[in-house]
Amino acid sequence: MADGTGEKEARLRAAAERALAEAAVRREEEARRPPLPPELGGRDGPEPTRFGDWEKKGIVSDF
Repeated sequence: MADGTGEKEARLRAAAERALAEAAVRREEEARRPPLPPELGGRDGPEPTRFGDWEKKGIVSDF
């Protein structure tokens, strides 16, 4: 195409293919990594980093 749209699409397609290949490598590495040991003395209930508050022994702190 005269306006460069085809060239832009080709660059985007190449970048997308590289990103997908990199993601596949990361997934393979993650699958080979041994699982983490269970946490000892951790929190019960919802994950505090996900829900935004930390409460321990009646004290609450928001970050």
